[in-house]
Amino acid sequence: MQVMKKRPPSVTIISWLFVAAGVVGLAYHLTEFRALHPFQSDVVWVVLLRLVAIVCGTFMLRGNNWARWLSLAWLTFHVILSGFHSLEELVMHSVLLAILSYFLLRPEVTEYFLAGRKEAA
Repeated sequence: MQVMKKRPPSVTIISWLFVAAGVVGLAYHLTEFRALHPFQSDVVWVVLLRLVAIVCGTFMLRGNNWARWLSLAWLTFHVILSGFHSLEELVMHSVLLAILSYFLLRPEVTEYFLAGRKEAA
């Protein structure tokens, strides 16, 4: 039986940042939610995106490889959305995506996520 590789600190930090960003964003945007007309604003979609961030962080902590890729897709989506807003927002999200990609695609991190898959098989 193979022992699962220890989680890299970068994965722990990024995962908790995703959970925190999701929880804080969820709390902030739920104040905009109107039960009588829930679909008249984009609040439902924003809440779903915040829930995705929480799911990504939680499952990356558990070593699920799909959560790593979903978190990269989540931030890529934010980069695309930022293109419709200010240049500063686009640059900020692009830099965050580059940093996240650097830390989540390193060989030792890939080994950690793939070790969980090998152990399950």
